[in-house]
Amino acid sequence: MPQIIFLPHDELCPEGKVIEADVGETICDAALREGIEIEHACEKSCACTTCHVIVREGFGTLDESDELEDDMLDKAWGLEPESRLSCQAVVGDDDLVVEIPKYTINQVSERH
Repeated sequence: MPQIIFLPHDELCPEGKVIEADVGETICDAALREGIEIEHACEKSCACTTCHVIVREGFGTLDESDELEDDMLDKAWGLEPESRLSCQAVVGDDDLVVEIPKYTINQVSERH
């Protein structure tokens, strides 16, 4: 079972967190299942960038992003070459190291 290592994020996982993911599960679904409340304002439909993550290790093992995801990523805060929308990035057999950016372009947080 692959692991996702989330680097520390001040609000969502201050100490960082290592979780197990199911092959075929998205990074977003795995994070939410394990209590990392990553934003997903569009309900994981690839219509926003609030679930933007940077895959620091294991990026090359993910399926390539499609044109819709690439178009959305162009709008993300802090875009890097290893950026993905976590709702679209499907976990394979290999471990991943993931950074959740400090900011999103979302004007209002969905967390209350």
